[in-house]
Amino acid sequence: MAPTAEYPVLLAALERDIAAADFASAVDRLAELAAMNNGAWGFGEPSVRDTLRLLPGPPRRQLLAVLLERARTAPGGALGAHLFELARWVVHGLSLPNEADVLEMLLDVAGEQWTDYDPDLPGQAWSLLELGRPLPAGFVAMMRRTVAGAYYGHRGLAPVLAKLTDLPLLNPGEAWADRVMADVSALGGPWHELVAHAGTATATKINKTFEKRGRELLHTADTDKAATMLASWLELVGRPRTWLVVRPRYGGDVNEAYDPVNVTTLRGLIWLTGLLTPRPDTARLLGAVAETSLRKVAGIGPRSPKIANTAVHALARIDSDEALAQLARLAARLTYKSTLKEVNTALDVRAAALGLTRAEVEEMAVPAYGLTSVGRRVDDFGGVRAETTVGAAGVQTSWVNAAGRAVKSAPATVRGDHAEGLRELKAAVKDIEKMLTAQAERLDRQFLAQRSWTYPAWRARHLDHPLLGTLARRLIWLVGDRACAWGGTGLTTLDGSPAAVEPDAEVRLWHPIGRPVEEVLAWRERLERDQVVQPFKQAHREVYVLTAAEENTGTYSNRYAAHVLRQHQFHALAAARGWRNRLRLMVDDEYPPATRDLPEWGVRAEYWVEGIGDDYGDDTTESGSYLRIVTDQVRFYATGAREHTAHAGGGGYRHGRQHPPADGLPLTDIPPLVFSEVMRDVDLFVGIASVGNDPTWQDGGPGGRFQDYWNSYSFGGLSGTAQTRRDLLTRIVPRLAIAERATIEDRFLVVRGDLRTYRIHLGSGNILMSPNDQYLCIVPNQSATADTGRVFLPFDGDRVLAVILSKAMLLARDSAITDPTITRQIRTI
Repeated sequence: MAPTAEYPVLLAALERDIAAADFASAVDRLAELAAMNNGAWGFGEPSVRDTLRLLPGPPRRQLLAVLLERARTAPGGALGAHLFELARWVVHGLSLPNEADVLEMLLDVAGEQWTDYDPDLPGQAWSLLELGRPLPAGFVAMMRRTVAGAYYGHRGLAPVLAKLTDLPLLNPGEAWADRVMADVSALGGPWHELVAHAGTATATKINKTFEKRGRELLHTADTDKAATMLASWLELVGRPRTWLVVRPRYGGDVNEAYDPVNVTTLRGLIWLTGLLTPRPDTARLLGAVAETSLRKVAGIGPRSPKIANTAVHALARIDSDEALAQLARLAARLTYKSTLKEVNTALDVRAAALGLTRAEVEEMAVPAYGLTSVGRRVDDFGGVRAETTVGAAGVQTSWVNAAGRAVKSAPATVRGDHAEGLRELKAAVKDIEKMLTAQAERLDRQFLAQRSWTYPAWRARHLDHPLLGTLARRLIWLVGDRACAWGGTGLTTLDGSPAAVEPDAEVRLWHPIGRPVEEVLAWRERLERDQVVQPFKQAHREVYVLTAAEENTGTYSNRYAAHVLRQHQFHALAAARGWRNRLRLMVDDEYPPATRDLPEWGVRAEYWVEGIGDDYGDDTTESGSYLRIVTDQVRFYATGAREHTAHAGGGGYRHGRQHPPADGLPLTDIPPLVFSEVMRDVDLFVGIASVGNDPTWQDGGPGGRFQDYWNSYSFGGLSGTAQTRRDLLTRIVPRLAIAERATIEDRFLVVRGDLRTYRIHLGSGNILMSPNDQYLCIVPNQSATADTGRVFLPFDGDRVLAVILSKAMLLARDSAITDPTITRQIRTI
């Protein structure tokens, strides 16, 4: 490794920062040097170590503190590990009064990690104990994690850990664990024993021994007080760590994970919560714990399926409408297989006990959340009125004070005299938001489920339900054979006249496939005219029919083949749409295709995808999973037919390693609705996860390997979703404030600014500028809703459409843009 020209410049800057005692700036320089030398601190003449070697004690301590802080907060990967290794070297050079101080500092620094495998640590720990010093708290926590997880090096640390007799109940660093230990210390009495008992919850499900002793301890502690205390602890589960550790160079973000030492006790606390008489917030808390425990952590996966399953088991034991509602919500939202299986089992058991179908239970489980009419709840707080409304704009609460004046937020009298009621209202609003999302997704799945209702049941469970009515009244329904929608005071037909309904009519969701084109267009026009925002695409839903090419291939479709997708985004989308998929690792292994099972129709859909790339690091995450996949055919097979597999890195699908793939079912035999909905899913995967959507990839990504694909996708033909987008924009653009500057031309929304003319592709959202089709890179803010200038959109969920409109609004006034990353491109020809 030869020094670069920048090396002596950075080293000189480091020396100046140290001389000025500007250690924050010095660590900035060290971070730059780490990127240059890959953490080889002895590299160069002189090296970084040579520069720091003579640094005296007090400044060395200051540098060490800043190094460790930066190592803890470094954004993943190698930098934090490199800075930590330098910190370890720095502490060895500290001038300390005696050997015990040296050992204590060494172990204190070692405790900054999640786990450690330095072979010197056990000996250093024994030496410090023999000198009569306690081990640092962080080091003890690190040892416990290392031993609990049986990580490399745990055998040497286990005897040291076994020697300690006064270990804390929990490892510090998690918000809920810190609160537990603080409360137990303050309360004393039976609380220590109660939490210690929770730490014995090692079985998969609660057993009689645990339950009996748990009930005794809860009674001793006072069950009402215990319920309050347990709820306050569980509310903090999943909150950011209070004590960050240094991330390992390889692996996931351990600061987002659950401490393995604390997981058993957390399971026990959930069990104990389930033994108490349920409170109004019990089910909500357990549902939240299940959901946050399945939050994906990069390089690790779900935080703790074990805790998620425990929360579901506790919910299943509670015989209340609130618990049933949480199970129904989780069934619609969760994608992690083992936990979803537990939820489904709990719902099936409840359905059987009630003598209802599973679908009926899920519908009847949706609570009203205090709404007294469709989409409206009113709370009185001593003369102050809070009105909560639910609709297309979301969940909103408005306030009117005791004098009858509208105010922006809850008055001080409500916050002081009605704190509990206010807390319940805020919790209900959060629950409503979550439930609305879950129920919209459930309803969207009813197209393929072919769900139908009798008119009275549908009216009670959907149209007039205080919460579900806010969704049902924005959708189109087939009542008998007539298409109807809510008209403000009742059901109306397409022309707005009152719908005549037979009492025993069957009700189904309306789908555009098989309906006359004139009817579909008329419904779109009515929704747009009345400014009805549908919770998902229905009237504007894409319809996919067999093409001539697919009729020729017979048993497979190549319509969405040869695309390059971001694997992790594809994986998340597939799970959300009900597909089975496995993340592909760069290993010698076989993987099945992405699969959607449709037992109601007796078929299984497969989307054949394979990992792409052969450079570990550039083409994979640190944990080895492919960053990108390449797509191939869509096929259909009978339910139960043998699945195919392909090698992780490609080579084609086959039966086993020897046999070619079996022919799929003829595409002409697939019901049009099934074919259309499956292809719509696949279009969604490509439309969202394609690398062609990334505006920063105009150079073709790593090594320029995807240049041709990026160009062809970014500005090529439109998919079904993009064609729907174009049709809608054709009607929306004339109503925009920039209408005189914007037109639809083929695949583009063309916008005339003051400085240039821009063509925004309707599929990718990428932009070409005149003259010479120069590329303009504008990266949308992924964490914020695109600013569309309050433009009405008749459905939720198309972020690309919102981004296109946002870019159009911006570029129509290009002379007013101040962002230098954009103006630099616009003004350079």
